[in-house]
Amino acid sequence: MPEYDFERARNFMYANARLLERLLFAALFEGGSGDRVVTALKAYQNADGGFGNALESDVRTPGSQTLATERAFVTLDLVDRMDDPMVLRACDWLETVSDAQGGVPFALPNLEGYPHTPWMNAENQTGQVNPTASLCALLLKHEVKHPWVERASAFCWRSIPVFESDFYHDLMPAIDFLEHTPVNREQAPAELERIRSLVARPGIVALDPNAEGYVKFPLDWAPRPDSFLRPLFDDATLQLHLDALAGKQQPDGGWPINWEALSPAAEAEWRGWVTIDALLKLKAYEKIK
Repeated sequence: MPEYDFERARNFMYANARLLERLLFAALFEGGSGDRVVTALKAYQNADGGFGNALESDVRTPGSQTLATERAFVTLDLVDRMDDPMVLRACDWLETVSDAQGGVPFALPNLEGYPHTPWMNAENQTGQVNPTASLCALLLKHEVKHPWVERASAFCWRSIPVFESDFYHDLMPAIDFLEHTPVNREQAPAELERIRSLVARPGIVALDPNAEGYVKFPLDWAPRPDSFLRPLFDDATLQLHLDALAGKQQPDGGWPINWEALSPAAEAEWRGWVTIDALLKLKAYEKIK
């Protein structure tokens, strides 16, 4: 059975990852301070309340971006600090970039003039399920009270029942929202089952652990044993992919990314994040000894 070396992963993080992910690693795996993660994250928040400054490594603009703000919320969620005042400031900013329906766009035009990957484009400024649903879900999970949460929730309830996307980055935010929304609870299970049926279609999940390119494996769709989509995969399939994930640890101790990085710096930043992600999955399924 393929194994991985936690100490090598630790050395990779301290040798290569940026400060924010080093502190996040320490908080998640070594009893480190969540407050130090918050302090580091503050450097990425702008005066307008949004987050930017390449927190989302695929876009290097200093200006505030919705995906960077999502990354900030995910980080705060991991260390249980969604009650920090930064969150309400970010919600104030989200209101300023929402469309009339309450949704926020995937990317904002201030990325122009700065390096960014080709898929980070701001041509469509209407609200999108990705990242509106993910942002809203994290706020609902932690019972954050702000007018934008209500507007974004209404947007999600208008958008999710009518969209037919089978794209991971659309479906996972929708699942997160439906799991945490306090309204329309009688409708949420039906929508979740509809999404489950979309994911179960052939070709959506990469079942071959050696599949190459930007694909999503069972552990991406079900990163924890209590994930909504966990029942789609039998134990043998998950064990196969846990072994494959452990086996993908690189000689330097970190895990690779499966897309083309914008730059060597962006790749190092992403590898810090995906190494934490790999360790969290392995820990969730009790692979960390």
